[in-house]
Amino acid sequence: MGADAEQTPFEPVEQKDDYIDDLTGLQEPQSAMMFSSSDAVLTIEDPNLHPMGKAIAVFVLFICMLGFLYGLDYARAEDGLVRPDEFVYRLSLTAPDETATFRGTVYDHQGEALANATVYVSWDEEGVWNYSEVLTDSEGEFEFERLDPGLARVDIIVERDGKRDVFANRVLLSPPAMIEPIGFTEIDFTVPSQEEFAQAPCSNGADECEIRNIDLTPEQMEHPLMDPGAAAVYITIGFGFMGLSIIGAGFTVWALKSGSLLVLRTAAAVSFFAMGHYYTACLFGLVAFGLTFAVPRPRIPLTDPRHQDEVPSS
Repeated sequence: MGADAEQTPFEPVEQKDDYIDDLTGLQEPQSAMMFSSSDAVLTIEDPNLHPMGKAIAVFVLFICMLGFLYGLDYARAEDGLVRPDEFVYRLSLTAPDETATFRGTVYDHQGEALANATVYVSWDEEGVWNYSEVLTDSEGEFEFERLDPGLARVDIIVERDGKRDVFANRVLLSPPAMIEPIGFTEIDFTVPSQEEFAQAPCSNGADECEIRNIDLTPEQMEHPLMDPGAAAVYITIGFGFMGLSIIGAGFTVWALKSGSLLVLRTAAAVSFFAMGHYYTACLFGLVAFGLTFAVPRPRIPLTDPRHQDEVPSS
């Protein structure tokens, strides 16, 4: 073979631009990259209830306690601050005239129905006494319509053995309730025996009298006779108030634990309906409900130590 080919030293190849630069015609910047920062902080809404919200929660608990006490007073019809007859009487003061229906049955002292007994109802209307009367049927039943709601005197007149026995009671006629246009009152009467009437003194002071009276109206001045159903509704309302108060208190405790302003607002709305006799719980509940809209919801940094457990770890 011939002489070895002359070897030339390695020559560096010229660095070419990136092929993307060739395609786009742009060159990658050669200067060092610079970063900038700002004072912006990532925040979240504070899940804890604001101190103002906690104060409102305590106020709502107080309202619920008032509602419960009012409900307990309703349920204790015999010894409450306001009794069923007083409550119904207040409603009757604003009821329209001739909106009461009165019915019942008249029995003798042995429980037998008294037929043809006269039921005489009288009531005071602005200083003028009005009256209405009917006779009981063969079953001892009677019914009046278009009476005025409120207090009335009811005389049961029975003629027997040549005597007229008058049994007088004070009665509260129920007014219309809720959407009903008519108020219904149903009361049964048991007329005392002839022996009891014979022991009653005569009105003229004589030893013998043709008309004998047993008048229970003096002892019924504070609490007249009333429909048992109306008293039962009154007691039921009391249990309803107590139930709403317990529900409202439960929502309040839930709001304190969860920090939810919406739950606290619900508790205030529920307490609004635990009204009571003088509507104090109702008014307080309305104030508490309005105050919940003024409670601020501050935002806290996401890195706040109080909420580290709430931020999921990567």
